[in-house]
Amino acid sequence: MRANKLGLLLGGLALVMFLGGSARADDSHHGTTIVHTKAETSTYADSDAVAVVSPGVEASIEDPLSGWSVTGTYMVDIVSAASVDIVSTASPHWSEVRHAATLSAKYKPHLFGGGVSAAISREPDYLSLSAGGNVSLELDDKNVVPLLGYSYTHNTAGRKTTPFSVYSHVYSTHTINGALELVLDPSTLVTFVSDVILERGNQSKPYRYVPLFAQDVAPSVPLGATGDLVNQLRLPGKIIENLPLSRNRFALTARLAQRLSASTFIVSERGYVDDWGQKASTTDMRFVVDVGKRFFLWPHLRLDVQSAVSFWKRAYIGQLGPGGLVNVPALRTGDRELGPLLTTTFGGGFRWNIGPSLRPADVGLVFLAEGAETNYRDALFIKNRLSGFSALELEATFQ
Repeated sequence: MRANKLGLLLGGLALVMFLGGSARADDSHHGTTIVHTKAETSTYADSDAVAVVSPGVEASIEDPLSGWSVTGTYMVDIVSAASVDIVSTASPHWSEVRHAATLSAKYKPHLFGGGVSAAISREPDYLSLSAGGNVSLELDDKNVVPLLGYSYTHNTAGRKTTPFSVYSHVYSTHTINGALELVLDPSTLVTFVSDVILERGNQSKPYRYVPLFAQDVAPSVPLGATGDLVNQLRLPGKIIENLPLSRNRFALTARLAQRLSASTFIVSERGYVDDWGQKASTTDMRFVVDVGKRFFLWPHLRLDVQSAVSFWKRAYIGQLGPGGLVNVPALRTGDRELGPLLTTTFGGGFRWNIGPSLRPADVGLVFLAEGAETNYRDALFIKNRLSGFSALELEATFQ
């Protein structure tokens, strides 16, 4: 696996150089054409025995004078997991690979413009296909820019060794985005974004089973109960997760970017609510400091807090009848991300412009490193999770 990761990363770097060579070859024919390339590898690991390595590449070509651009991305997620909820169901340690690719195009010759995009994500037991578009208009000498977008996603989830034609869950997502960008003055930018996400279909995980407890036992099941304790207290038999067949989600984000003499302050607040009864808030702050003309450094702080969905239970109640489990709850989930939680993230990053003296930003090296703690306030198997994320990017621009 390590050799495969390294090969993918080196392949991404080679693609950057290849595209750079192509850009220089085209430069003599199209003086206004600009090519941007990026190779990236990121890593994630947490205290719940989950590790992910994600190499990827991105390339775009644009003509600012004509107002068009085309962008493509490709990423691989290499996942290894032995989390407590996997082990608690007597499942072995597992690993898998996810491939994801996107292609988008924009055209904005004057004040009015638009864009289209398509994406695919493929795992051994999951396939996601999406497409969408947006339109925008510049008003008041480009100080007011409204945007409206829509995308559709078709998802199919199954089991790794079973064809979709034999067993699968299908659900679709309609996403409507509205945004308003306001330039208050040369150093202040305010953005408002609204999202309406309508999900239809069966989102229950084919692998996720929910333990049931007798009515007199359920209240005594403690927060973070271990797999062994849960197996001692639970009723015999298994019952699979069952979620509502529709979900309407709404979010509103406000973002402020303020440029100072040698720094930039960026803060955003996102509020979220859905008809499953979940509410959430995300606060994000970043302070970018100019350390000379080539080096930029920033700390980053993020706070996520959310309530549980209305049908959430730490210990669901059932009964044992002559034929097995009876009187089971119609809606049930073992997904702790649908329960109440609080996540605090802190970290930072830097960008080092290493391009030629006339255009140092043409080549840039970006590094990110962040740590997070998630506290699960009403879940089985786990009370908290520590996680770390890092990413290294090499960006290059050719004109």
